[in-house]
Amino acid sequence: MNKKRYVVSAAVLLVLAVLVYLQFRTWKNFDWARLLQYQLSWRHILYGVAYIYIAYFLRAVRWKIFLRPVRKDASILGLVSPTVIGFAGLALLGRAGEMIRPYLISRRQNLPFASQIAVWAVERIFDVGGFTVLMVAAIFLPSKLRDFTVTAPPEIRHWIHLTGYALIALVVGLLLGALLIAYRGNRIAQWVENRFAHLAENLGHRIAFTIREFTAGLNTIHGTAAFFQLSAVSVLMWWIIALAYKEVTHAYGAPMNSMSATKVLLLMGASMIGSLVQLPGVGGGAQLATISALDHIFDIVPKELAVSCGIMLWLVSFVAIVPAGLLFAHHERLSLRKLSKETEQAEEAAAAEGSS
Repeated sequence: MNKKRYVVSAAVLLVLAVLVYLQFRTWKNFDWARLLQYQLSWRHILYGVAYIYIAYFLRAVRWKIFLRPVRKDASILGLVSPTVIGFAGLALLGRAGEMIRPYLISRRQNLPFASQIAVWAVERIFDVGGFTVLMVAAIFLPSKLRDFTVTAPPEIRHWIHLTGYALIALVVGLLLGALLIAYRGNRIAQWVENRFAHLAENLGHRIAFTIREFTAGLNTIHGTAAFFQLSAVSVLMWWIIALAYKEVTHAYGAPMNSMSATKVLLLMGASMIGSLVQLPGVGGGAQLATISALDHIFDIVPKELAVSCGIMLWLVSFVAIVPAGLLFAHHERLSLRKLSKETEQAEEAAAAEGSS
């Protein structure tokens, strides 16, 4: 498993190196000295960090709703700690720390780890859906961002609208897939298991196990009221994150004051796509994607300011949770690396149990 991680990290590093080279090769007159001369309003930065912390609190609220059918007595405050520790682990360890949060919640709520992996998978759908609601509203409804799409160059306007349609199609596809699995999940899993059982490394069993996990996760949405509560919290959470991005951009003063919260959604989308290519504790993809969006979509800032703002957005939205996570971990005598190893072992055990 460690060998596989090294190979993935090496591949990510290579991709990032190529992206950095291609990005800065086009900026032949880049002024590195100017990069360090921007005067930030730290009041706006602190506001941005505060908004990000509120967003993490809302993640705990959302998980509480997921747990309601099986753990009615689970407290929101009791879920804040594993949430903060989990995202600190993700920031410092990369994908190796991604399952720390569901692992800690399963351990503290005395629930099967597989059930919380299922919740984590369903949570991703609500993340995509919540962001899409805001993004589509910003693109197609009357707003400052819509004014921007009218005045933007035709090629930029085309890609913005294409992004809106693609997000709508993605969410509709996810909802239809979720409904199909909710009602026919076990049958689909059984068909996959029989159809692909001959493949190497029990691949058919593993896929079937994942489908059953996802089916169990959907069962945590206990009724229409819970669905709308989860949706409302998700939309609110992503709006809070958008406000955090807005505060960071406004910290740079006049050159960035035209960045409304709706415009910032485009930066968030770029950052989310870029975060798929990240190095543990270093990032890379999110910063490059944000910098590229500032440079090509909002051609209103110098390249040096785009670089500075891209890095600061990453620090506030992704890294700012690390101090709180480490404090919680220290208070509870937890080691992130040890948790990562325990999580990996628990994942392998759950997969082996599912394929047996």
